[in-house]
Amino acid sequence: MNISIIGGTGFVGSYIIDALLAAGHTPHVLVRPGSEHKLHQAQRCVPFPGDIAAPAALDRCLQGADAVIYLIGILREFPAKGITYEESQFRGVERTVAAAQKQGVKHFILMSANGVKAGGTKYQDSKFRAEQCVQASGLNWTIFRPSVIFGDPRGKMEFCTQLNKELVQPPIPAPLFFGGLNFMQAGKFQMAPVHVQDVAAAFAAAVGNPAAKQHIFPLCGPVAPSWKDIIQTIAQAAGSKGKLMLPAPADAIKLVASVLDGQAWFPITRDQITMLLEGNTCADHSAWNVFGIQPQQFAVENLSYLRKA
Repeated sequence: MNISIIGGTGFVGSYIIDALLAAGHTPHVLVRPGSEHKLHQAQRCVPFPGDIAAPAALDRCLQGADAVIYLIGILREFPAKGITYEESQFRGVERTVAAAQKQGVKHFILMSANGVKAGGTKYQDSKFRAEQCVQASGLNWTIFRPSVIFGDPRGKMEFCTQLNKELVQPPIPAPLFFGGLNFMQAGKFQMAPVHVQDVAAAFAAAVGNPAAKQHIFPLCGPVAPSWKDIIQTIAQAAGSKGKLMLPAPADAIKLVASVLDGQAWFPITRDQITMLLEGNTCADHSAWNVFGIQPQQFAVENLSYLRKA
């Protein structure tokens, strides 16, 4: 099958390309001019120059496709540079849905995120509205909601590599965030990191699969460590015996972030702190059974790539 990918030059996209090729599909990838070098296995893909802001480029990329996968997402926005959640995570989906309807694409597969909700942070709300757009499209659709994704970054940005660089490697204590005044809850919120290979396998297995259509699938790893345990596991995987950590009041850090949110060098935003404290775990693990995948654990042995960081 011909599978169009929007956002295929990023971290997760490179693994989805691997999984699609292994399943015998042909990836048709929208590639922004100047990003050609970021396309993984470029010689086995069909690149289409263009941008999600250009409907004609989307039409060309989706023409003759059996399915389209939308992966574009950002962790923080910089409105002064035109980088916003609204444009990347909602308007881009709207335009891709319109192109899919026009080109007669059979299946729309959307990368959303675990914890999305109406009226949440701008990240969560834009992703939620994108889900609603896809569900109302009249197309066959599948929505995946991964928790935080880990795995060898292949030179791209990745959860554990970023935490290792910004929180573990610096000589200062790592923050254990807590809400309100109860420092006894510092760093106790849980996350269920999911391996990028498992996410990619789910996307590839959903293509043309009747069991995947008109379903939302959370994707979480099999364990849900606390923030504190995540930091310690990353430190051990990177070659350290441990990491000093101290309670960090979220309200105070949000106050600082309110001034520095727009600075790329500041490591965290107010919304990111809000979402961290909410945790990121799944009650529904049915995707792994539906697609026949045994998910990999978040553990030192699966983080060996951090030794190279």
